[in-house]
Amino acid sequence: MRRVSGKAAAQAAAALVINAWLLAAGPAFALEPSAERLDFQVDEGLNTNRLVREGAVAAHLVLRSGNDPRILIAFPAGNSGVGLWFMHRSEPVKWALSGAPRTLQRADRRGRTLYGLVSEVSAEAAELQVRQAVLSSVRLLRDYQSLGTVPAAVAARPLVRGSTLSWSRDRLDGAAGYRMVLEVTHGAVRGAHIIAGSDGRIGLRITGLSGETPLTALAGSELMNESAAPDTAARNTLTFLAYREKLLAGSWRFLTYFGRDTLISVRLLMPVLSPTAVEAALGSVLERLSAQGEVAHEENIGERAVLDHLERDGSHSAAPVLDYKMIDGNYLLAPVASAWLAHDERARAHAGAFLAAAAGGPSGPGRSRGAALLANLRFVLQSASGFATDPAASHLIGLKSGFSVGNWRDSESGLGGGRYPYDVNAVLVPAALAAVVELRDSGLLAPYLTAEDEALLARASQLAQVWRAQAPPLFAVRLSHAAAAEAIRAYAASQGIAAQPALAALGTDDLRFHALALDAAGNPIPVMNSDEGFALLFDDLDAQRVDDAVTVLMRAFPAGLMTGVGMVVANPAFSAPSLQASFSRNAYHGTVVWSWQQALFAAGLARQLERHDLPAAVHARLIAAQRTLWSAIDATRSLSNSELWSWAYAAGHYQVVPFGAAAADVDESDAAQLWSTAYLAVRPAVVAAGSDSGARLAFRAGISAARAAGGLQ
Repeated sequence: MRRVSGKAAAQAAAALVINAWLLAAGPAFALEPSAERLDFQVDEGLNTNRLVREGAVAAHLVLRSGNDPRILIAFPAGNSGVGLWFMHRSEPVKWALSGAPRTLQRADRRGRTLYGLVSEVSAEAAELQVRQAVLSSVRLLRDYQSLGTVPAAVAARPLVRGSTLSWSRDRLDGAAGYRMVLEVTHGAVRGAHIIAGSDGRIGLRITGLSGETPLTALAGSELMNESAAPDTAARNTLTFLAYREKLLAGSWRFLTYFGRDTLISVRLLMPVLSPTAVEAALGSVLERLSAQGEVAHEENIGERAVLDHLERDGSHSAAPVLDYKMIDGNYLLAPVASAWLAHDERARAHAGAFLAAAAGGPSGPGRSRGAALLANLRFVLQSASGFATDPAASHLIGLKSGFSVGNWRDSESGLGGGRYPYDVNAVLVPAALAAVVELRDSGLLAPYLTAEDEALLARASQLAQVWRAQAPPLFAVRLSHAAAAEAIRAYAASQGIAAQPALAALGTDDLRFHALALDAAGNPIPVMNSDEGFALLFDDLDAQRVDDAVTVLMRAFPAGLMTGVGMVVANPAFSAPSLQASFSRNAYHGTVVWSWQQALFAAGLARQLERHDLPAAVHARLIAAQRTLWSAIDATRSLSNSELWSWAYAAGHYQVVPFGAAAADVDESDAAQLWSTAYLAVRPAVVAAGSDSGARLAFRAGISAARAAGGLQ
């Protein structure tokens, strides 16, 4: 948790407004229902989620039931939110939403517009005691949820007037801020306590507002084409998260730009996205590139940015603060940009104009998108040169110094202590190098290339060959059949699951798979994982490597990754018990199911099945794998737009458990996740495409024997 200095806190206190803002501010007015109104509900575990977008207002109401009740409203504008936590109760609370929320605009005391939502709710509880309100950036709401602390500079005390409790404050830099109001419509207020009526029910009217600048919505044909799947829930989710300025990673917890999420989502959704949406997303990534060409992982905006600047230099600047600690996004940009600019016929007519436009961002207004993209390609080539010269583990792309995260498995234990991730090194680096070749050959980069650039880019093909041939074998794990069977029995017993289906699927050969990562000494972290999906979709593989990946991972867990509720993203059965504990079903990147990882694998299978060079036996196993995977996806279709879920095992069957519902879960799942909407494009037995959209090229196989890598060694 970042903290501001005492001086900064004193400065911030001057901006804090704790008064009768509710009563003294300008009049409020509710917006009339609009034909363009987006309004949908997602009930998941303990959370009732209501997501609304209408006019200038976009808001996500979260009512959390259970023993630790909470009310939260998150806004895409400024990644801001207001939240109210209640004290722990021995008896669980059950929230209910009464009718549709209303969007609202209100002028504050200085005439500045606040945008928000009004909702009528009820709770089955004898009493609720206020614990803490947080009105600020969603980042601070997330921190309070996980750590239970909030910077003193943003604290707000309640104002109690009759049956109303309210909290309000300006942003730390004096800009329009935030307000939360609870009007007790059934029951009574006694200090920090809300007391139920005689029927044991509490009624509330909740108002949440933010003064952050609204984003510009993308919707309808500006967002999707006619080939998108007729999945209302997925369409609603994508629409709520899509804006001209950027695509948002997820709601409520990641309600802003994330580079990796944007690039993966665009790659998976490309067949059904409009050119406007694709280029808005790619433009947002190029805008945020560092001067060296690195992809920004995340942005701190709004009050989180103000806090960052207060901590760094004592200023009240709200300029966005960009985070470049992740490494995988650096190698995702080129393949995604190539898929659009060089291979999708919809982009060809105006790809040059897109690249010529100003990128903006950290390097200033003078850099074009083409120059920004070229900076990233230089970064890819320069960072890949060391391993190509001397293909030792120590020359792979490692996590940045001082960080334990660097790829999509970005929880502290997500890589099991590894320093060199498999997906980055064995898949994304060679895929990025191949994309450099494609972009160079397309001629689109010609206006931006110097003679030095030409010489550097000319090396890309040779570098890609070395990486494809030499990097994957460094991650190879091999166990004898006897050792693998023993590990499966022991692990199944420790988890209370049946071992027999996994043992039957194991076959008679030795078990081989790619490690999740390598440790600092270059030793494999022997955790089976789902990241072969990246290889299937992004890389050029020979038939043996395709067969190895699909055959092993589609086996029943814990011989492979498949359960009755989906494909888990990690299987630690073949590692030491101490490492197994870090990959439990309560861990964010443990033996849990991530919706987008299944979509990635499904898209990869579809891409491989387009090939005409696979042996008949391998092709048949891909068809069987596709059937197995889609059976699991369809079994949990109601959760497909969510971030992730866990499981329980009873009476010989796996059962879905919403992630975050158990006390032991380290976090909670987003109800609306950008990359989980991939099923609008990724569908069973087809490459989701319109016949004249150019989208069939999105999952093209692109196999080159000269560039193919070997199988597991």
